[in-house]
Formats: sequence, C-alpha cells, structure tokens
Amino acid sequence: MTNRSDIVPNCIYNTIANIQGEIEERETPSRGKPFSFSGSKQHIKMKALILVGGFGTRLRPLTLSVPKPLVDFANKPMIVHQIEALKAVGVTEVVLAINYQPEVMLNFLKEFETKLEIKISCSQETEPLGTAGPLALARDKLTNDSGESFFVLNSDVISEYPLKEMIDFHKGHGGEASIMVTKVDEPSKYGVVVMEESTGQVERFVEKPKIFVGNKINAGIYLLKPSVLDRIELKPTSIEKEVFPKIAADKQLYAMVLPGFWMDIGQPRDYITGLRLYLDALRKKSSPKLARGPHVVGNVLVDDSAKIGEGCLIGPDVAIGPGCVIESGVRLSRCTVMRGVRIKKHACVSSSIIGWHSTVGQWARVENMTILGEDVHVCDEIYSNGGVVLPHKEIKSSILKPEIVM
Repeated sequence: MTNRSDIVPNCIYNTIANIQGEIEERETPSRGKPFSFSGSKQHIKMKALILVGGFGTRLRPLTLSVPKPLVDFANKPMIVHQIEALKAVGVTEVVLAINYQPEVMLNFLKEFETKLEIKISCSQETEPLGTAGPLALARDKLTNDSGESFFVLNSDVISEYPLKEMIDFHKGHGGEASIMVTKVDEPSKYGVVVMEESTGQVERFVEKPKIFVGNKINAGIYLLKPSVLDRIELKPTSIEKEVFPKIAADKQLYAMVLPGFWMDIGQPRDYITGLRLYLDALRKKSSPKLARGPHVVGNVLVDDSAKIGEGCLIGPDVAIGPGCVIESGVRLSRCTVMRGVRIKKHACVSSSIIGWHSTVGQWARVENMTILGEDVHVCDEIYSNGGVVLPHKEIKSSILKPEIVM
C-alpha cells in the first residue's frame, strides 16, 4: 500500500478532511483586495444569497446524513465551490436561504467563515417560499446604503462561475437584472430564454417549446439590483415564472451566455455527469490538482491522505476523498468515493457514488448508479446493479436490479 503522493508526483492540492474539517487557506481564493469595477477607486462590497432549498430528496440516501449543500462534490461540499467563487470577486457576505437543518449548515461553515474572512448567515423559512419568496424574506440582509447589486445562486449548480465577467456584463447594460444562461442540445425539455443576441436583452420565456425558439436556458445564477426586491412579495413565488417575465416585459432583464460547463447536480446521474465536466475543465486548465501516474486513466482527483494499492486502475472521471483506502487490484471509473471509504482488493466500482465511511468488499462489483449512503458495508463478492442503500446497512446478498435497500 502506498500513499497517493508516491504514485502521483507533483500533484499537490487541498481538500476538505471531513464534513466538519478544515478548509486549507491555499485552496481558497486570494485574500487580496476584492474585485472592483474598472475605473472605480473604491472597492465594491457585495452580498450574495444562495438558495439552499429543502430536503434534498433527489440525492437520498446521501442527504439523510447531511443537508444537500454539504454533500461532497469533487472532494469538497457543493456549497464550498460557490462560496469560494463569490469570495474571489469581492463578496463579503453570503446569506443561505434555508428551511432544513440550518444549525448543521452553520456549524459546518463556521470555521470556513473564519478562514475565508467572509460572513455567512442563514435566512430560515418557516414555510416553503419558492425561488423568489426567500429574497423578500432576506431583504434586510441583502440591502444596505450602498445600493449595490447582489448575487443569487441555486445551490445545485456547478460551473466555472464566471462571476467577474457577469459583474462587467451587468454594469455594462445598466438594466435591473442579469441572468446567466447556458446552451443545451434539447431545449424542448426546458424553459427557454429568448433573447436579443447582440445585447443580451431578454424578450420572453417559453416553457418547453414544441418548435425551436432558442437553445438557451436559465443557469440559476443571477445578479440583481435591490429594486428587484420591490417586485417580490413575502409569499411563495417563483422568480423564474413570475418575477423575471415582468422584468423582461419592462426591458430591464439581460442574459449572459455562460462560458464553459454547467450542470445541475441535484440528482445522482447528473452528479456523475457534473463530475466529468468539472474534471474536464480542470484538464483544460492544466490543473495540478489532477492525479498522474501509472495507475491513472483520464481525469482523476485524489486526496493527499488517500492510500492507493498496487495494480489499481483508476479513471476516468473519479474523485477519491480524504482518508480513503483503495486496496490492490481495484478498478474505479466514473465514480465518487467519499471520505473514509475502503475499497477492498480487486473490487470494481463504476458509475456510482460511495458514501462516507462505507466499505466495498473483495471482488465486489458495484455499478449502474449504485448509491451507498453513509456507513454502508458491501460484503465480499457481492454485485450491486443500481442499488440505492440507506445509511448504516450491511449488504450480504447481491442487488440484481435497481432497488432501494432500507
């Protein structure tokens, strides 16, 4: 058994050691001066609201252990990717719009808040308020005397977060609101944003069009002037279906096409696709975070503290978290192996998510969107074909077809 550093030279990066662990300073964005608009002599202090949402049912059984934004993605909780990106462009305060387990979220983020020097607070809903109501609820937290615009992000979204470019775009058009859009191959599955290509001005929204009207959809990243809050009542409201169409009708809504990748990772299959896109983006940037070595195929992310045995074949599109032990002869592809997992000799894991502190036995085969919750133990020589296993279970017999194991 060798440490990852023995087989992956010159690949040094930091990850989150555990769900309440430390975020190392060297991976956080620069602690230098916040981003400011071109020509401005004063630094712009910005705020942001992240729509955390509810129970994360689509990502169960992982969300039975932690709130969805704290589920690991590429070796750190989803929401950390967003907070780091916001900090990098000068956001000084992040408000989490949440109605489920706010104390768990804040307890985890407290140390991160200190290290990154960014204020993190919660705005808790007592009843579901949709995607616009939380903005009205958090109005006092989002506004101040500066009148500065604020970001709104959906917590499920993973991308390269081109927030600096979005600030420039927003400042340039002078409208009331900016939304990020992304191109899709099959727009008939989504609500399409119809926009004037040269200026980005949004003309209208078309829900699941039967004939082609465009190929751009809402990417869940917004930059809004405080005046948008005057359009929202404190009641369950959809920002996409009720608020944005009215702003567009007033010719005050503009859309910027998101460069790079985008994915809503709120359900397992999209989570796995999002990991592939994220790792591919690291490859395009020649990131030193990606693993190298004779056992690595394609794009792979491995925590420094993980141990890799002899004769393994890892990749493509794999993330191995802190404290993991991958024994000899293991085959991993298109999967996430979260903190504290042990994969025993000659096991094979593909297109699956292995939750925290779980075990996959010798010669076991786990595939086809198998999702193991926290502390699940798959016995030797077991086959799982799309099993969804709740936390703290031992699997002694094969799962031959996709099913939930309670």
